[in-house]
Amino acid sequence: MINNCKFKQFKKYGMNDNRNVLIEKRNSEINLRPRFSIDLQENSESLLQRITDYLKSEECVYKHRVVDSHFFIDIPENKSHFWSPQLHFEVVKVDENSSTIKGLFGPKPQVWTLFMFVHFVVTTMFLGFGVMTYVRYRLDESLIFPIAMLVALPLIWILLYFLGKIGKDTGKNQMKELHDLVIGIINN
Repeated sequence: MINNCKFKQFKKYGMNDNRNVLIEKRNSEINLRPRFSIDLQENSESLLQRITDYLKSEECVYKHRVVDSHFFIDIPENKSHFWSPQLHFEVVKVDENSSTIKGLFGPKPQVWTLFMFVHFVVTTMFLGFGVMTYVRYRLDESLIFPIAMLVALPLIWILLYFLGKIGKDTGKNQMKELHDLVIGIINN
């Protein structure tokens, strides 16, 4: 349920009673950054205006940024936590009377940057220990430490994957909340 956003009052933002039949395409559940695509029989300019009008209204409590036809919507600060998702969607013009909304759920940029940095460090260490293993092998020195690290680092990668999956599951209700917000704006 979306708090503080009343869909029944969308009509005052120029939305009509003609509801679109939504056909939504989603990617697999395995992906850590779920995507969706919705084809609409509506002019992209009017859709952009409706979405912008609603997001600028006082009824909507979601933090958002708009750049051209791209929208970034965040969970309100009082409900936000480390794993809170961000919805990025774009309105794409197909022709004069139809458009497509392409959405992507992902972590906040700070979380995404942290995970990418940790992946980079683990990758660099893996390559470094691979070189160290080769050098120690050629010098007939002990291989225990570098091989132990070559085994441990992939386990850290697996741990990072599951941490991301846990984070996605933690933010699943908020992802549904953001998704319902977009569907509500489209349908009303």
